Amino acid sequence: MTHPFKGAGVALVTPFKEDNSIDFNALENIVEDQISNGMDYLVALGTTAETPTLSLEEQKEVVACIKAKNDKRVPLVLGVGGNDPYKIMLHIQATDFSDIDGILSVTPYYNKPSQEGLIEHYKLVCKTSPVPVILYNVPSRTGVNMKAKTSIQVAKECPNAIAIKEASGISSQVARMVKHGPEGFAVISGDDVLALPIISVGGIGVISVTANVLPGKLSQLIHFANEEKFAEARELHLQMIDFFKLLFREGNPGGIKAAMEIAGKAKNIVRLPSYPISQKLYGEIEAELKTLL
Repeated sequence: MTHPFKGAGVALVTPFKEDNSIDFNALENIVEDQISNGMDYLVALGTTAETPTLSLEEQKEVVACIKAKNDKRVPLVLGVGGNDPYKIMLHIQATDFSDIDGILSVTPYYNKPSQEGLIEHYKLVCKTSPVPVILYNVPSRTGVNMKAKTSIQVAKECPNAIAIKEASGISSQVARMVKHGPEGFAVISGDDVLALPIISVGGIGVISVTANVLPGKLSQLIHFANEEKFAEARELHLQMIDFFKLLFREGNPGGIKAAMEIAGKAKNIVRLPSYPISQKLYGEIEAELKTLL
C-alpha cells in the first residue's frame, strides 16, 4: 500500500503585498505551479508560511484559498502545532477538516519537554486528530530533539501517527526509525539538502522549501530517488546543492521569498520578526537561480 505522503511535498509560503496583506492571487498561482510541476502534496500553515504572524482569520482565509485552488487534486496537510497540547486539541476540534488529508504537528518549542513529555503530548494530539498525523522534529527551532526511540514509541501507541518530518540532521536517528518503526510509519526529510540521503536509507520523500520556486526539479529529484534511480537523483541534487544552502544562510523564509521574487512568483516581503535577506545574499541567490531555471 502506497503511503499517502510518499514523494515531494511543499511547505507553502504565504505571499504578501506591499501593504503587508496576503496576496491571494499569488498564492493561487503558487499552488497551481506546484501541482502542474509534479509535486505530490501541499503543506499549509507551516513555519515557512510565517503562520505565527498570521491572525486566525488570515489562517482560515489562506487554507480556504489553497483548498479551492487545489480542488482535491493532491493531498493537503495542515500545520497544527504549539507548545500546549490542550490548546492544540481545542484548535483541532474547532477546525474544518473537509479536504484536509493530514496534520503536521511540531514538537513543543521553548518549554523543552522531556522525552516522556513528548510522548504524552503527541498521544493527546493524535487522540484528537480526525486525520493522519505527521510528527515534526526540528531541534534547531524548538530547542528539543525527539529521539528515535521516542518517535517510534509514539507511532506504536498512536496508529494515526503515520510519519515524521525529520529535520534533526542526525543520520543514525533516521536509520533507527526506518529500521525499528512500526509498519506504515515513514520518515520524511524536513531538509531539502538531506532528502536524497534520507531516501537512500529508507525515507519516503521530503517536505520542501525549495519547491516553492523550483517544483519541477525538486519533484523530479524525489521521484528519481524513490524509484531508486540514484544516478539521476544525484545529478539533480548536485545541481541544486549550492542553492539549497544559499536559501537558508540568513534564515527561512527570507531566502525563499527573495528567490520567488527573482523568479517572478511573489514579492520579497516577509512579516516581522522575519527580515529580508541582505543584498549580497540576494545577488548570490539570483546568480545561482539563473543557472537552474
